[in-house]
Amino acid sequence: MTYPSPETLAEAGLELAVDGAVLTVTLNRPDVRNAQTPAMWRGLAAVGAAVEPDVRVVVLRGAGASFSAGLDRAMLSPSGIEGEASFPQLAAATAEEFDATIATYQEGFTWLRDPRFISIAAVQGHAVGAGFQLALACDLRVLADDAQLCMKEPALGLVPDLTGTKPLVDAVGYARALEICATARWVSAQEAYALGIGQEIVPVEGLDARVAELAAALTAAPHHAVSATKGLLQSAGDHDLAAQTAAERRAQRERFIELVTAQ
Repeated sequence: MTYPSPETLAEAGLELAVDGAVLTVTLNRPDVRNAQTPAMWRGLAAVGAAVEPDVRVVVLRGAGASFSAGLDRAMLSPSGIEGEASFPQLAAATAEEFDATIATYQEGFTWLRDPRFISIAAVQGHAVGAGFQLALACDLRVLADDAQLCMKEPALGLVPDLTGTKPLVDAVGYARALEICATARWVSAQEAYALGIGQEIVPVEGLDARVAELAAALTAAPHHAVSATKGLLQSAGDHDLAAQTAAERRAQRERFIELVTAQ
């Protein structure tokens, strides 16, 4: 598969740039603080389906002052967004139809966990609701010192449904995740770092440079070794010690075979 055309991406509010082994995806609706739409989610999923084999790092960033203000509120209005299922239409759908629609939306997020590459969210300004969940979908989060995160959905009478609940619990634990979501409060960059949501904080003016530096470091080790390690770490939470150590042995055998074959 090939990446969607620049024109198709622009219609979805996205922009793409490839620099060697680094693919940068920019949410490009700065006039609405990169509010997200179903078209954007489909665009993200299409990018994910077309990621080239030599891509080792995917950087996700927002144009302008914010990462993403979350869901485009027009989706919640009776008329909705032209060409998309409106809120009343979704509410009236059968359980199967509703499930299929949301599953399609979620595909814009799940691809960022692919073991073939490491994904980095460069978060500045607001990361609200769907924006917070998109950052959580990435493996790593570098936070600008002005970042403000919020899981807004419960305050709107909704739940986080764009794959954000598991990584939030994994990062901060059940009790803190519940408190953050149920109160829909703001989490500063400093608190997010202290809780383990972000891996580091940098001045906003140095965010892009630091992410580029991190991307370079992540591409230094052999590609297959890094992707296999990511896969092992992803499975660790679901395995007991015996299962995980067995997975390590299987992965290591593949590394041995590849290294010997390459000689």
